[in-house]
Amino acid sequence: MSPSVKSTRPAHRCTECGYAATKWVGRCPECQTWGSVAEVGAVSSPLRAVGAGPVSAKARPIGQIELAGARAVPTGIAEFDRVLGGGLVPGAVLLVAGEPGVGKSTLLLEVAHRVAAANGPTLLVSGEESAAQVRLRAERIGALHEELYLAAETELSAVLSHIDDVNPSLLVLDSVQTVRSPAVDGTDGGATQVRAVASALSAVAKSRGMTTILVGHVTKDGAIAGPRALEHLVDVVLSFDGERHSTLRMVRATKNRFGPADEIGCFEIGDTGVIGVPDPSHLFVSRRSAPVPGSCVTVTMEGSRPLLAEVQALVATAGGGGSPRRAVSGLDSQRVAMVNAVVERRGGVRLADADVFAASVGGVRIVEPAADLALALAIASAAKDRPLPQGVVALGEVGLSGEIRRVGGLGRRLAEAARQGYTSALVPEDAGPAPKGMRLVEVADIGSAFARLW
Repeated sequence: MSPSVKSTRPAHRCTECGYAATKWVGRCPECQTWGSVAEVGAVSSPLRAVGAGPVSAKARPIGQIELAGARAVPTGIAEFDRVLGGGLVPGAVLLVAGEPGVGKSTLLLEVAHRVAAANGPTLLVSGEESAAQVRLRAERIGALHEELYLAAETELSAVLSHIDDVNPSLLVLDSVQTVRSPAVDGTDGGATQVRAVASALSAVAKSRGMTTILVGHVTKDGAIAGPRALEHLVDVVLSFDGERHSTLRMVRATKNRFGPADEIGCFEIGDTGVIGVPDPSHLFVSRRSAPVPGSCVTVTMEGSRPLLAEVQALVATAGGGGSPRRAVSGLDSQRVAMVNAVVERRGGVRLADADVFAASVGGVRIVEPAADLALALAIASAAKDRPLPQGVVALGEVGLSGEIRRVGGLGRRLAEAARQGYTSALVPEDAGPAPKGMRLVEVADIGSAFARLW
């Protein structure tokens, strides 16, 4: 065989994502699509040497690169700008994903309205609703503006024509799974189509300096639908989360080339649209005149933002003589089980024959270890039926031997608790100076924490 010719064996290839395999499989390992793997014949292609070609721009010293085109432009929605790191960057491509009905379209319609009022023409293309339906929502939330253009299209070529006609500074495509490209094969919304549409719009956005926001679907597991390459193509990936029974919505950045990738923005959804909540701690803490057993307040970190959150527990006698129940809401069930065992074994609180229920307040999800001490105190308070003193917060990670460990950002957490009016804090040893108006109670382990309180 000539050394300039490369021969490959007959293989099987997925028609949706292009994954290649040496043998047939019923389900593609890459995109998880059934029946999409088909056999392809062997191909022979010469190996060609690649020579120098034209360049798009001459390489320059990094200090001479202009930054004007990469400056973030605020949208006017403070919570949204916080997540983005200051605002929308010209030419950036954003992917916003969330469950159906969570409020993605409403929020982005408000963003498009603010950008249209401040920066000129904005184009919103809907592949799921008619232009009249979007107009009705815009009237309801007060997002009508003469520079905000609407179109209902599902063909990529039509979307590109609208971009040429309007020449927008911002394009919102709702959603990327509903638009198809006639240049590639594949089912609508499939991995091949989604990748082709995202690639084409990304190229247009970079060439025009047009900010582009793509709305994405999610699977039943909460992952972004489509190929993993979709997240690599875009500059920013935002997750729009919220419980259906709660008005609270959170926008989280999981990827951000222009700012922090761990920030969150808090919103409240209502009849007038999605409204930013600059101080959401009051949503996660119960307001009552007197303390009650089984409740303890802690401070969690969401990105760089400290938030007060309340942990509640209920301990009841197990009925029916069966195994005691353990139910959790808004907390990590594995961590609750561990803390529950430490409270019983190291804290001397009998729980083996009792039902234990633990939950967070306001629909917030608490998963970080800094809430361990608050959870342990809430369980012990419920079991003893004795409330914690009013105005107390608890911060610390609980180890299996019962020790209380330090947590990151302790100073910022305590400062936020003091700002909210809390006067005492149970903290690990060597916690540092106390904020003005707050008394720190340092505890080494669970036993000493219980002894100081009761």
